Amino acid sequence: MKKLAFLFLIAAVACQQPAKKEEALYTKADFESSIDGKQTTLYTLENANGMKVTLTNYGAKIVSIMVPDRKGELADVALGFRSIEEYQTLDAGQGAVVGPYANRIANAQFELNGEVYQLEVNNHNANLHSGTQSFYRQVYDAQEIKTEDGPAVEMTLLSPDGASGFPGNKEVTVTYTLTENNELKIDYQATTDKATHFNLTNHVYFNLKGEGNGDILDHIVVIDADSTTEVLTNELIPTGKIMSIKGTDMDFTIPHPVGERIDSEMHALAVAGGYDHNYILNKDQEDGEMTFCASVYEPESGRYMEVFTTEPAVQFYTGNFLDGTLTGRSGKIYEHRYGLCLETQHYPDSPNHPHFPSTVLEPGDTLNSTTIYKFSVKE
Repeated sequence: MKKLAFLFLIAAVACQQPAKKEEALYTKADFESSIDGKQTTLYTLENANGMKVTLTNYGAKIVSIMVPDRKGELADVALGFRSIEEYQTLDAGQGAVVGPYANRIANAQFELNGEVYQLEVNNHNANLHSGTQSFYRQVYDAQEIKTEDGPAVEMTLLSPDGASGFPGNKEVTVTYTLTENNELKIDYQATTDKATHFNLTNHVYFNLKGEGNGDILDHIVVIDADSTTEVLTNELIPTGKIMSIKGTDMDFTIPHPVGERIDSEMHALAVAGGYDHNYILNKDQEDGEMTFCASVYEPESGRYMEVFTTEPAVQFYTGNFLDGTLTGRSGKIYEHRYGLCLETQHYPDSPNHPHFPSTVLEPGDTLNSTTIYKFSVKE
């Protein structure tokens, strides 16, 4: 893999101290329910370093990610809730696999092979994250498996032709693997019997201080991207133009705290109310090579997260719409900018911009995509 040592100014070291036991905030029973006639439950992945990840097959969601700080103290760095009922009623997108199409599609429609497909309008005049009943509200079939890289949970969803407005009988498999290198690896695979658009991602919110423990404005971010898809209004629909961000307040090719420039008068930041943009990674946009995408460092805890992906871009989002109306798993309120997302993806509104990297999946082809979130600490 190229660029895996990209701009790391301080060496990251894996935490060697034994992690201290955390207090359980929920049990497996809190995630056992029946939704649309299918059983939901909770799965747990653990490694020898004390890292633990919990998952539910409702929306293929990451429920929690427990990682140690430089003192070996564990904290849950993923925002979320303590029961299936809360995920149903509060915010089903937290930690969820988003699909079949993540991000925005202008005017909630696209044309494919001469046919116009109308989608749900759920964000201004657009379709966002495939609508309110998309993959993140579906129950996957799931099983625990062993892989060469570590323990894993494999989740499979059959999405019928026309579901959420998208053509094709679609089969999607999402596999979460926890490695001994403190990597949470997400492998996506999809097939269809009719040409359709796919753009799969995970919508996990991170706070490396621990969920609910303040905002993310002091988190130091690097993103290996020199350009973005231009947006001009708060609808955040790409104009189709690729815009350089080198040297601007959106440039994270060298480390910057999130809050240093977030309230900039730069037009793209002003209309979005902070960072909520598609960063085009500095890589071949078509070959699907695994490369460094981004990193996040939280100075107080020493927690450090690196992101690697085969995807061509990443949506960097700074919790601009968190407004204090959600109470998280530990009973703490999620205030404005209490979490950030790094959603690896193809570009927003690609179905309506033929010059963007294609998101069309044809019958007989298989979509394969991998994203890795790797955790360590800096001393």
